[in-house]
Amino acid sequence: MIPVTDSLAIDDNEISESFIRGSGPGGQNVNKVATAVQLRFDVRNSPSLPQAVKERLERLAGRRLTQEGVLVITAQRHRTQERNREDALARLLELIRQATERPKPRRPTRPTLASKERRLDAKSKRSRVKRLRVAKPSFE
Repeated sequence: MIPVTDSLAIDDNEISESFIRGSGPGGQNVNKVATAVQLRFDVRNSPSLPQAVKERLERLAGRRLTQEGVLVITAQRHRTQERNREDALARLLELIRQATERPKPRRPTRPTLASKERRLDAKSKRSRVKRLRVAKPSFE
C-alpha cells in the first residue's frame, strides 16, 4: 500500500509502469536505454478512492486522462529509470492529494454601499471629461 494522506492509501497493484525511450538527458545512452517511465493508474475502477475524489481527480488530470479513465503520467526528467519512477509516482500522489482537498464553496457577496458610490462617482467624472471633449459646432 502506498500512503497518499493519513486516511487514504492506494494499492501497489493499481499502478502499472512501462519503460520507454525518453527524449530527456542521457547523452548517447538516450538512444539505447529505455529510461523514461509511463505510469498508468485506472482512476474510474480504483477501489481505493472515494467517488468524490475520483471525480475531482478526473477534472484535475485533464489531457493526461484517457477515454477509459486511465491516468497516464510520463516521467523523463532524469537519466536513470529509478529516479524517473520516483518522479512519476510523486507526481501521481501529488495529483491525488490535490483531488482529496474539497474546494471551498463560494459565498455570494454583495458590494458595499461605499464601493457602489465610488463606482458611480468615477463614472460621472469620466462622463464629464468626455462631455467636455465633444467638439462644439461653430456657427460662422
